[in-house]
Amino acid sequence: MYPSAYLEYLYHFHADRDYFECHELLEEHWKQDGKKHVWALLIQIAVALYHHRRGNISGAKRMMQKASTLLEQEKDAVRRLGLDEEKLAGLLKQYIKQINEGKPYESIALPINDETLLQTCLALCKQKGGVWGQKSDMANEFLLHKHMLRDRSDVIAARAAKKKRLPS
Repeated sequence: MYPSAYLEYLYHFHADRDYFECHELLEEHWKQDGKKHVWALLIQIAVALYHHRRGNISGAKRMMQKASTLLEQEKDAVRRLGLDEEKLAGLLKQYIKQINEGKPYESIALPINDETLLQTCLALCKQKGGVWGQKSDMANEFLLHKHMLRDRSDVIAARAAKKKRLPS
């Protein structure tokens, strides 16, 4: 019923709080699924939380505001993904308020209103040995700074191969 990339996104969003992985998963799906705005919206939420957790306040605020604006256009699509669009709108507005008030990063839960989706996510979480709804591990440097610490050799190799194929 739901794309596997979305289920994986929900797992990472709610279990290990790997927002960078959330971004990676849905960006690939977004490209394959006609660049639908609803995927961009979910990516923006994950990126906002990644920035906020790292202390990039302006980046967090900008991404969360973009997500809030995009949600106004994508309410039906969000609902079709098993989320409560009204609760999500309130959650994003509240989070923006917290950022504006200088409050620190806080783990949040997306308002899943499809019980079957929730049960599927909980089963996935159990299968992977994760803990659904646990708070972010603020001592995990790799999780906090993944974009700088991850192995990018595959990306670099792919770019080099593409460059060789391009005519000079």
